[in-house]
Amino acid sequence: MSRLKRFFKVLLDVLYYASLLLTGYCVWVVFFAASFSIPTGSMEPTLTGGDRVLVWKPAYGARIFNLSRALNGERVRIYRVPGYRRIRHNDVVVLHNLHPYDGSVIDMHLLKYLVKRCIGLPGDTLEIRDCIYRVQGYDGTLGNVEAQQQLAKNDNSLQIATGYLTFPFDSALNWNVRNFGPLYIPRKNDRIPMNRENFLLYRKLIAWEQQCEPNFQNDTVYINNQPVTDYCFLNNYYFMAGDRTENSVDSRYWGLAPEEYIVGKVACIWKSLEPTTGKFRWNRFLKRVQ
Repeated sequence: MSRLKRFFKVLLDVLYYASLLLTGYCVWVVFFAASFSIPTGSMEPTLTGGDRVLVWKPAYGARIFNLSRALNGERVRIYRVPGYRRIRHNDVVVLHNLHPYDGSVIDMHLLKYLVKRCIGLPGDTLEIRDCIYRVQGYDGTLGNVEAQQQLAKNDNSLQIATGYLTFPFDSALNWNVRNFGPLYIPRKNDRIPMNRENFLLYRKLIAWEQQCEPNFQNDTVYINNQPVTDYCFLNNYYFMAGDRTENSVDSRYWGLAPEEYIVGKVACIWKSLEPTTGKFRWNRFLKRVQ
């Protein structure tokens, strides 16, 4: 009998400490840091396939939402704990893939992510001229300028030939990788007039916020079957881009990203493997990402 008691005591101790470790791990992943793999080369040379990055969540604030409902593919409300700083120009961030199922609507798959660099912030007016990113009133460089300059020289490249036209893919605007915008990036509580051009630019954002499909008929925008002359945005939005400018599917093609979908700031590469051989790339271990 004493042996049985000792066995159950040891078992209870193991379960107790295991539950503490599991709880601690969950708290760490939700509120502090998480690891993500880099599957493609759209962020080269900053990040490359085989890198595993550490995302630091306290910077912008950890997100809290119903995990079970999100795993079931349901729309969830995402709350963000206050962070110690705002998202800035040129931050490298992990965000959810905005279009995991259909490129015409914003959606979220909990297990599908992107890694991009933040080029435009809420309230910015962004444009691309001769392949170079510009934000009105911002004097610093944006993104990988060397790659942008290289793309500007490659007018006859396969990348431009196959991906020249960009968001919102409308012949009246005719935006492309060389000349894009100007595009105003909405911030929360911004009220923007609703005309045909703004309908094209912000239709997906409005549809995501209102959970309905807005329409444009007879020079009038309809939301929930009601005519509107302007729209007040409920969220902040960002323009994201890859450092490998000539071969990155980013906001130039799929539009603006809502703040709710931004997981956190990429702090460093904590591990890196050669994709084909699986060998460690020691020179990339613990490399800070800037």
